[in-house]
Amino acid sequence: MNENHQRLIQIGNAILNASRNELYLSLRFLDIALSGLQYQMNLSSLYVGTDGEKVLFNPRYLVERYQSDPVLVNRLYLHMLLHCIFRHPFHTGERDPALWGVACDVAVESIIDSLKLKATHLVVSDRRRELYAELKQDLTVLSAEGIYRKLSEKTFTPQGFGRLQLTFWVDDHVFWEQKKEDNKNQDQNDQNNDNQENEDDSVSQQEKQKQLEEKWQQIGEKTETNLETFSKEMGENAGDLLHLLKIENREKYDYRRFLEKFVTLKEDLRVDEDAYDYIFYTYGLSLYGNMPLIEALEYKEVKKIEELVIAIDTSESCEGETVQRFLEETFSILKNNDSFFHKTNIHLLQCDAKVQQDTLITSQEDLADYMEHFRLIGSGGTDFRPVFTYVEELMEEKRFQNLKGLIYFTDGYGTFPRRRPPYETAFVFFHEDYLDLNVPPWAMKVVLGPEDLSVYDKEN
Repeated sequence: MNENHQRLIQIGNAILNASRNELYLSLRFLDIALSGLQYQMNLSSLYVGTDGEKVLFNPRYLVERYQSDPVLVNRLYLHMLLHCIFRHPFHTGERDPALWGVACDVAVESIIDSLKLKATHLVVSDRRRELYAELKQDLTVLSAEGIYRKLSEKTFTPQGFGRLQLTFWVDDHVFWEQKKEDNKNQDQNDQNNDNQENEDDSVSQQEKQKQLEEKWQQIGEKTETNLETFSKEMGENAGDLLHLLKIENREKYDYRRFLEKFVTLKEDLRVDEDAYDYIFYTYGLSLYGNMPLIEALEYKEVKKIEELVIAIDTSESCEGETVQRFLEETFSILKNNDSFFHKTNIHLLQCDAKVQQDTLITSQEDLADYMEHFRLIGSGGTDFRPVFTYVEELMEEKRFQNLKGLIYFTDGYGTFPRRRPPYETAFVFFHEDYLDLNVPPWAMKVVLGPEDLSVYDKEN
């Protein structure tokens, strides 16, 4: 390594260290996060970015920003750090990369713009203020997922989208995509090459990415705890950031796994293919013609949904399209042959401040008919208690033999019952930023992710 090259590395490291120290003095709750990124000079990019493991910098760009105003480097460092804390580089999924990148930039810049700190203060442009105000009309907090959803509803010209990118552009996201492409290439190697060494490399790369994401999840959780400790010192600056951290740090589950909490173990009339040995079975057929040595059992113990109550909040604050989407996803899972007994006892309740309708579902045909003619009934206020009273009356009338649980889909704004019922209960909220702590301790709290109906399950 020549002397000039080494000098550029030292200058870049010195600038980043100075920025990190200044951020630490202003934002002490970020102490662990500020130690989470290493530095590496990278001339493949003209700018600065992170892959979640390192800050990869072009020294020329870094020096120019620092000479122009050290605040620009402070904001750049904090911008990348927030990307990692919220795990933006790891959550691209099947989203449009360009739009997701903009949504992530808007999310972290909105936080930085709200901080009243000398180390990060710049005048907020009118264009930024206008977008923040527009987004906050529909979003309680400006999370990247919520912003992505709102931006995807818009139609941009190429020039308009370019202006939006430039308004919030700070760091180079090319390293996010490189990580994604590395994983794709490793997967392709697995399919096309049986070489054990390549296979091990693929596992190693994927495992490294998983460990890196888990590292930032742990840092995010510790940052949340630190911020709660320093929240009084931070004052109003702590509000949105703490809320976003709580949302991001929720444990995420697959919606199908969640529904498994309501299944019943019961004998079902079907051939149990695992209950006998095929060798003896086919040997008997070959020896005696039509007489197997071991008969297959005609029943099998399986886990399926037999008895369930699904309550749908139809108050004015619950949108019909959102309710419809929840039902379609839920019923698409329930209609699976592996989820239904031949005969079921599912009560679908529509309710606001009282129970408006009770529809009994006993088969997949009933379910299909219900969805075909579905319409919301009621639009008053929300009171959860009448549903529990009604279900209690059904139980007294012996309408249930083994009720597994109640799933209550709602906006969350209502009066909860005080007493725990004799069955599992889950309140399902459709706001991705819903964090109301008034849910009774005996109930499961589930927040639906708006894009893929995955769930965030907070079980007390």
